Amino acid sequence: MYKIKAGIIGAAGYTAGELIRILLRHPLVEITFAQSASHAGQPVCHVHSDLVGETELQFTAEAELSAAEVIFLCQGHGKSAAFLGSVQIPSGVKVIDLSTDFRMQDGTHDFIYGLPELFRDKIKNAVHVANPGCFATGIQLALLPLASSGLLQDAVHVHAITGSTGAGQQPSETTHFSWREGNISAYKIFEHQHEGEILQSLRYLQPGFNYDFNFVPIRGNFTRGIFVSAYTRFDGSLQEAHTLYESYYQGHPFTVVTSGNPHLKQVVNTNKALVYLEKHGSRLVIITCSDNLLKGASGQAVQNMNLMFDLEETTGLMLKPVAF
Repeated sequence: MYKIKAGIIGAAGYTAGELIRILLRHPLVEITFAQSASHAGQPVCHVHSDLVGETELQFTAEAELSAAEVIFLCQGHGKSAAFLGSVQIPSGVKVIDLSTDFRMQDGTHDFIYGLPELFRDKIKNAVHVANPGCFATGIQLALLPLASSGLLQDAVHVHAITGSTGAGQQPSETTHFSWREGNISAYKIFEHQHEGEILQSLRYLQPGFNYDFNFVPIRGNFTRGIFVSAYTRFDGSLQEAHTLYESYYQGHPFTVVTSGNPHLKQVVNTNKALVYLEKHGSRLVIITCSDNLLKGASGQAVQNMNLMFDLEETTGLMLKPVAF
């Protein structure tokens, strides 16, 4: 059976670890290299220790770009652009970037914004894809159906809480266990770096959207998952909102409009996003739940790869939630 040859740049971090776990089990992919300058020559399972006994893959110092048909860039923000500026990617090799470097569609590059629920057809024909941010994914899934019908008619208010893995593997004061455990805090209030890509998508669907977008990000005292609660004015009924959301997400296998108030354990360890609606007076409340490392990062990257190679979108991504 023919398998797509995949290479990973910056393979020692959280998103790369999730990517390796998925690709090792993907029936149509072979990992040809996992590059990490700081761990070169070491077995991958020395860093991603849950893979002990599952792979003999070793980190390499250099990336053999010609040995791959798709390359995933999993380095820190700013490093993807620097890497691509320093190498010659062989013709025909596809690139999926998991950093912020190419998410803004500003005319300076040819990367397609990789949110399948917005740009599925463009992703299918793309050579370069910029994977969305984790907060950005959850928030956009809450708002895209409204924007698609021109129904964002007032300020949008968003409160979203993320697990500690959203800050990456490199330790910091606010990811240290003794600080994070039993603790929550707000940060980057109204100025989070994902706001630009969110507004870009909303204005793509609803060009006249120019209302306040008020986003308060929260650090949660858990490891993974993103829980978004958003609200804005909506003049229709709850049933009309349900019809709108179900119609928009029809045919998108990983975004599910649910009638039950969701929680994170329904989605952690999956590429699934749940969307839940309530109507309170003139306000529509939208809740989304997703896994920041999967639908918010590596799972969505594989979803994009599947689309780019004309595979069934769900291939290798039918993952089991933790449930309890």
